[in-house]
Amino acid sequence: MATPSPGYSMILRVQAPAGVTVTSELAAAAARAGAAVTALDIVESHPGHVVVDVSCNVSDASHREEVREALDAIDGVEVRKISDRTFLIHLGGKIEVTPRVSLRNRDDLSRAYTPGVARVCTAIAENPDDARRLTIKRNTVAVVTDGTAVLGLGDIGPAAALPVMEGKAALFKAFGDVDAWPVCLDTKDTDEIVRIVKAMAPVYGGINLEDIAAPRCFEIEARLREELDIPVFHDDQHGTAVVALAALYNALRVVGKRLEDVRIVVSGVGAAGHAIIQLLTANGAGNIVACSRKGAIHRGERYTDAHRQWIAEHTNEDGFAGTLREAVVGADVFIGVSAPDLLEQADIAAMNERAVVFAMANPDPEIEPGAAAEHAEVVATGRSDFPNQINNVLAFPGLFRGLLDAGATDITTDMLVAAARAIADCVAGDELNASYIVPSVFDPAVAPAVAEAVRASAEAAGATVRAAADRAPAHA
Repeated sequence: MATPSPGYSMILRVQAPAGVTVTSELAAAAARAGAAVTALDIVESHPGHVVVDVSCNVSDASHREEVREALDAIDGVEVRKISDRTFLIHLGGKIEVTPRVSLRNRDDLSRAYTPGVARVCTAIAENPDDARRLTIKRNTVAVVTDGTAVLGLGDIGPAAALPVMEGKAALFKAFGDVDAWPVCLDTKDTDEIVRIVKAMAPVYGGINLEDIAAPRCFEIEARLREELDIPVFHDDQHGTAVVALAALYNALRVVGKRLEDVRIVVSGVGAAGHAIIQLLTANGAGNIVACSRKGAIHRGERYTDAHRQWIAEHTNEDGFAGTLREAVVGADVFIGVSAPDLLEQADIAAMNERAVVFAMANPDPEIEPGAAAEHAEVVATGRSDFPNQINNVLAFPGLFRGLLDAGATDITTDMLVAAARAIADCVAGDELNASYIVPSVFDPAVAPAVAEAVRASAEAAGATVRAAADRAPAHA
């Protein structure tokens, strides 16, 4: 059975006979059924019985029913209702719009709206760049999806993608003080998506593309970057790449190896894999073998996908043409952004000494982390229930905070590298070890450090539109 997770957090409302041991009996029964009990609260008390809310984490829907049956099996106990705490937190959505100014009287209304607002409109019409200073454009990002590659669920459509995009917007605000809004488009047509995003761009200071299937995501991003004067960022690609690079910086410090010297095997050549390989290559990694489902990408084949062709031309100089399992033999680093259960313990044992394994497929990694740790010195995953979670939340809020503060018009490789180094540097030398190579997503120092690094990189590159005199942070 999978490990109980807060993603399956339940409240079972239970009627039970009154007694001194009632709560301990309920907790013991739930625990025997494999639940992780987090709270017990008596919500009603009567002469002969009590009503208890049993809060617990389970592993999936069938496990929830096992816990219900375990409680129902206690003499005199009845499970009245089960509430799913994950669904409860989504009721009515997770974000809202609130005004930043008070509208207390007629004077306030006259300045915030008509007639005073007309003066501001005229100022922007005369100088369009003022929109960044005088409107929400200064601090607002669109989270754009077509719902074709949502989490591990695949093509579930724009309406079903909305809870994820809401969550992304909430993370932007919580970690970067960036106002973000979900834009879920009911089209899979690349031209139409580009046209819609261009048409709505005047409202936003940046575009975050999310959960758009490859290879269309590459073309959409490339065209929007070319045609818009605001930064366009595909988090599934570049957010993952930034945090993976940050983690690798510190993992190599732990094992005493250099990026230029190690042999790296990447499993997965979609959006994330391609971006990771690009960023590694830009940082001097010279020995990379990338593998798809069919095996290693190499120059001996021609690929109709331009991005795989780029990988073939810029990696695997030795022309290795074998399988993933053959590729990891003698490798120093494995980075997986592909599918579960592709490797076994013996495969990790065949890697070089002091190996690094990033098994990032979610929710089920390419190899079970405990098995990988039997032979690898450093193991990281995309999950929150194992050490070294490689989580995009470490990157995108601070990255966009820096882009907006700089008034950036584009995103460069140097900015992504700056973000990665800032994340890595948030782990102090006396904190660094095999089970702590990336900071916690709740470390308050991370987003400001990333923002400052990205802002400085953007301004050094001159990729900004703001006047030198206007350097106040966008959220000030």
